[in-house]
Amino acid sequence: MFIQTEATPNPATLKFMPGRVVLDGGTMEFVNREAAQRSPLAERLFGVPGITGVFYGSDFITVTKDSGDWQHLKPAILGAIMEHYMSGEPLLADGSADGGEALDEQGEFFSEEDAETVEMIKDLIETRVRPAVANDGGDITFRGFKDGIVYLNMKGACSGCPSSTATLQHGIQNLLRHFVPDVVEVRPM
Repeated sequence: MFIQTEATPNPATLKFMPGRVVLDGGTMEFVNREAAQRSPLAERLFGVPGITGVFYGSDFITVTKDSGDWQHLKPAILGAIMEHYMSGEPLLADGSADGGEALDEQGEFFSEEDAETVEMIKDLIETRVRPAVANDGGDITFRGFKDGIVYLNMKGACSGCPSSTATLQHGIQNLLRHFVPDVVEVRPM
């Protein structure tokens, strides 16, 4: 098994690509050891000292560290990923391999009169923003729209990334304002 690694814009996060499907649908983020109990692979990764976050995309895994350097952490992370795939264990303890996009939509907020605007915003995020963010080892999801402000949730490599503010304000905000005149600002949630 050959696992490729790729740097992300977030120096505390590295992207690992095992060359196979990781998650069949949606994304999944584990921000602590307790949350990782849902996934044997995430549990293994949290067993590596200094690891503070694990994120699954369709064909990649991003791992976030708080200490140590990648040169020392990378072999242990690669070993944990390889061990998981060689074991034949399911990605999730319940046997599923889907991140559950529907769970993400439960926390959305916007007024009914903004439904058409929200559909345009979601379409732009889905078709133009998410693919680019996934290339960087993260994900971004719509959370809400109120008084011209779009609220987004950043996950994986994007969460805590030093350039995430610039990405939100200059990239995503400018894109949305260009196509959706009702948008005045974009904020993280």
